Amino acid sequence: QVQLVESGGGLVQPGGSLRLSCAASGFTFSPAAMSWYRQAPGKERELVARIMSAGGRLNYADSVKGRFTISRDNAKNTVYLQMNNLKPEDTAVYYCKAQIYGNAYWGQGTQVTVSS
Repeated sequence: QVQLVESGGGLVQPGGSLRLSCAASGFTFSPAAMSWYRQAPGKERELVARIMSAGGRLNYADSVKGRFTISRDNAKNTVYLQMNNLKPEDTAVYYCKAQIYGNAYWGQGTQVTVSS
């Protein structure tokens, strides 16, 4: 079955960095569009970044442009989110999403907390 397993979250001070990983299995990874979403307490889930299939067209939310970088390693079936210069408002649960052949799959999420 499809599995998306996020890792790399944690507590970091403002200005710090984290790298999230999402390991995928159960489907053909390379043609899938992969995204990172986040949901803060009391807010709706929002798109953070998306990377299309091999060829890698990228999209970012305005709030993270210049600070976050999404990438993928098709040989490892993994998508990454490098987050630099983190701010308290980046605090949220971060979710990995895969879209392929009209289906969407979600991971369980990983908590990112930015606080001094």
